[in-house]
Amino acid sequence: MTSLLTPDTPVETTPAPVQRKVPDAVERFRPQARRRLARGDILGFLGWLSPIAAVALWLSDGGATGFSSFAGTMTALGIVAGLVGMDLVLLMLLLAARIPFIDNTIGHDRALEIHKTLGKPALYLLLAHGIFIAIGYGAAEGLDPISESVSLWVNVPDMWLAFVSMALFIAVVVTSLVAVRRRFPYEFWYWIHLLTYAAVAAAIPHQFSVGGLFAEGTWQRWYWLLLCVGTGAALLVYRVYQPLAASFRHQLRVSRVVRVAPDVFSIEMTGQHLERLAGSGGRFFFWRFLTAGHWWQAHPFSLSAEPAPAVSAGRGSAVQATAGRGKLRITVRNLGDGSARLARIKPGTKVAIEGPYGMFSTAARSRNKVVMIGAGIGITPLRSLLESTPFEPGQATVLLRGHDESELFLGQEIMALCQARGVTLFHLTGPRSRGNHAWLPQSAAEAGFTLTSYAPGIADADVYVCGPTPWAASVIRDVRSAGVPVEQLHYERFDW
Repeated sequence: MTSLLTPDTPVETTPAPVQRKVPDAVERFRPQARRRLARGDILGFLGWLSPIAAVALWLSDGGATGFSSFAGTMTALGIVAGLVGMDLVLLMLLLAARIPFIDNTIGHDRALEIHKTLGKPALYLLLAHGIFIAIGYGAAEGLDPISESVSLWVNVPDMWLAFVSMALFIAVVVTSLVAVRRRFPYEFWYWIHLLTYAAVAAAIPHQFSVGGLFAEGTWQRWYWLLLCVGTGAALLVYRVYQPLAASFRHQLRVSRVVRVAPDVFSIEMTGQHLERLAGSGGRFFFWRFLTAGHWWQAHPFSLSAEPAPAVSAGRGSAVQATAGRGKLRITVRNLGDGSARLARIKPGTKVAIEGPYGMFSTAARSRNKVVMIGAGIGITPLRSLLESTPFEPGQATVLLRGHDESELFLGQEIMALCQARGVTLFHLTGPRSRGNHAWLPQSAAEAGFTLTSYAPGIADADVYVCGPTPWAASVIRDVRSAGVPVEQLHYERFDW
């Protein structure tokens, strides 16, 4: 059955009473956006400065003198390629370290996108490093590059580790290619990707015994020590310590698993100090359920409801046993073996947590108005965002898309929130259009409705989009065509 709601017939809601505007709660968004863009410029500048600084410091220590002969030129080019390649590898690790400053500036998905983009250039530079060094050293000793490579492996201390490091880097980059990694389970690719740390560790020793990277009395020494130690510290703090600390602090346990739809279920958890997670609506966490068959898998899911406060109860109350423990919830769709098994998680199971991550939250806001567009399981993060992000009555519009009403997951909860907060809500159901506006129901597109029919002021609003990737791409095209600047469009991918 096809259900079409025109701009004049939104889902019936009872608007909240008009309240006095609170400028401090709204006017902060534009300055917030300017600060975020400024932080992005700083990160971009530092990213470009880092490899330039590495080469400049090498030149300041007399590196240019090597260009006086063929052998010296090849060796010098190899050193430059190695410096820039290693610098890019360390930048990649920093981008994947989940550092709050980076995550809160460009978002988790954008950081990983840049991380992936640097992978091939870093590998090519490291390969060039090895080839040019072999040519340069070989020319100086009268050997061909292959013979020189064998000689380096056999006769130079720690050089064999450099060859091992190169092999590990190649394995990581090859398994990162989309065409390759989709052939394997995520867990296989994840553990292979951890070889990056081993590759970096294996690359460092030969710099002490062969290269001048850590030579006493040079600025290079301090630059590389700072970069290596800083990168290692960031990984330990944000990838190891903070997740462990958060897991111990919140003491999460599964309280129940509730069926929402035939292939959709919610996992409710209780825990301590969940008020510290308030305002995380829309952001995602990595969840690790500490039971057999699950503890080694980290699942990225967004909250589908803001953390509920702890229950306070008097002596003798029936709920006294839960006093002091709050609640939170995620909603999961069965999209494979991993998520299907989560439906059988037993109450009482302990849960380890990492996060929150991403910019799909109030932290991304830049305008007073907000438009939220979701489909399928992507509706659930919008539900928690709707609950937490500030706006005045009449300044928010929510569009929910599904084949039928049963696919508008948590739809009744969203309707109740819209009624309480004065939000315009549209349920857009029916078969998908095959035309230019492919994200809309076919009946809506045939009637001539577009995105601006439902959200006329969208060009001056923050727009949050969450749903299946092809569908979201169609929405984003319409959002951009409606005049929404890229900084007002918020969409995060959870692919790997």
